[in-house]
Order: sequence, then structure tokens, then C-alpha cells
Amino acid sequence: MKAVFCEKLGGPDDLVVRDVPEPGAPGAGEVTVALEARGIAYTDLLLIAGQYQVRPNLPFVIGSEATGRVIAVGAEVEGLAVGDAVLTGGGCVEQVVKPAADVTKLPPHVDLEAAAAFRYNYSTALYGMQRGRLQAGETLLVHGAGGGVGLAAVDVGKLMGATVIATAGSEEKLAVASELGADHVIDYSNGFRERVKELTGGRGADVIYDPVGGDVFDESMRCVAPFGRVLIVGFTAGRPALAKTNHLLIKDAEAIGFTLGALSARRPDWARRNQDILMGWLAASRIRPYFSHRVPLSQAADALKLIAERRVIGKVIVVND
Repeated sequence: MKAVFCEKLGGPDDLVVRDVPEPGAPGAGEVTVALEARGIAYTDLLLIAGQYQVRPNLPFVIGSEATGRVIAVGAEVEGLAVGDAVLTGGGCVEQVVKPAADVTKLPPHVDLEAAAAFRYNYSTALYGMQRGRLQAGETLLVHGAGGGVGLAAVDVGKLMGATVIATAGSEEKLAVASELGADHVIDYSNGFRERVKELTGGRGADVIYDPVGGDVFDESMRCVAPFGRVLIVGFTAGRPALAKTNHLLIKDAEAIGFTLGALSARRPDWARRNQDILMGWLAASRIRPYFSHRVPLSQAADALKLIAERRVIGKVIVVND
């Protein structure tokens, strides 16, 4: 079977596609999953460059979230059967053996490709809204709304009853944000502060969801509402910002950082509850995972190039050849 490896740190062209043995029969408490679709994210680009806060040992298979169907079930496994559609960790490989506890059964009608664009982005968005204490009727400003975590935040924010202002750097990306429910959209190439103030009657945004950082964070600090919360999601601009605490002080505002890794490690009960919430929303079609590109497994490097070139809207999906 095929697998896509990062064998040395670098860029997409350094990735290697290799034929490797199939994983074999699952052990007790395990299942074997034939993967059909994998979601690739900006974090995967950072991982292969050695620029992410977690550095896996080389070599490693790229990608971390996937969907597929169970093809074998080990002893002592309950609730999963051959043929079940599932969400699991996996990445750019054709089959994986996983502990059954790490595999989530999908509702029968859920599209596997859409589900592969789902877990990381929406888990980040939901946890962020919880940390930001978003309330129905508040104004949510989402930056980078063309990216996966940004679009998910638009979707989740609307579901939670917020008025959503989405920013992105192209009309195409803003159109998708509108499709997912954004009430207002702003091309932030030339700034956004004045337009946000105009849309909120001079008050500013109650919650600001910022996966961009850099200059975008700096400008966000100037349009956060009194008692507002600025959520630090990431730094796709390349520069972590330095919060000016005088701005927080005079607004009675907060800057809040959060990571899914810490939630899973330190509050697994909270992480499980969030997954149950999201799976319920997905099953009921209350959220709409979006992907703009699908790439064959043997050309997985192209998926990372699309991300590096900022051509992806939502997510890029890697499917079997």
C-alpha cells in the first residue's frame, strides 16, 4: 500500500511516496480502517518544515485526520463492525490499525470527504467559542475566514447565535464565508478596523477569533469592544503579536490563548463532550464542512503546495488514487 512520508524536514517537494506493507490484523481492542479521505491543514505544512510546536520523530506519515471504513475488527471491540464509516487519525496512508477508542463511528448519510474536513477545524472553533464565552446576540469577528479554522468559526458562531463579521483576503474566500452564514464580510487587505467600528455602531467586536496574528492582531486590539475577548488561534501571518496591555486595560478586555492538544491532554472529558456535540451537529447537518480541492494520494505534496500558496478555501482533501 502507498504511504506519504516526511523523511527530512523541508518543503512539500521533499516528501516521499513509498510502498509499505499493509498493517495486518488488528489486535484486541483494535480495528483496521481502509482510509478514503484525509484532511490536510496548515499545521501539516509547519510539521514537515519543523516549525510546529510538536516535532514528531522522522520519518513520519503526513496528515493526522482521516475517514474510511472498518475492514477488520479485533477481539473485545464493541460498537464497531466491518463496513462502518468512521473518523480516525491516520493521514496519507491507505490502511491503519487503531485502538477502537480512537475511532468514531459516523452517521450513515455523512459524506466521507466532507467529514475528513471536519474534526480539527470544528474542534478548534467550538473550543475557541467556549474559551471566548461567546453569547447569542454578540458580535463575532473572524479573521482568516477563507481558511479551515476560520470558516469553521463562521459556521459555529452563526449556529451559536452571534452576528458574524468575516475577514479574508479575496472576494472568492469572502463569498464562501457568506455562503456559510457570515452577516458581513470585509477584505482586510487594506485594514478592517474602521469597517468593524461602522458595523457595530462604534462599539467593536465582542469576540475576535484570530488565526492570523501579526498586524491583524495589532489592529484587532483597536476594535475590540469593552469587555471583549481576543482569541489567539495561531500565526499564519508568520509573526506572533505582542499584546499591548494598555489596550486591554482601558477596554476591560482579555487576550486568550488555547490549543486542542492541551485540552485533550489536560481535560479529556471536555474534549470528549465537544466531540459528541460536533458529531451531533454533523449528523443533523447543522454544520457544513467545506473543502475547495481534492488531490490524489500519490500527489499529496500538491495539497501542501496549495496551502502554501494560499489557494485553499476551507480544507484540501487527499483521496485514494
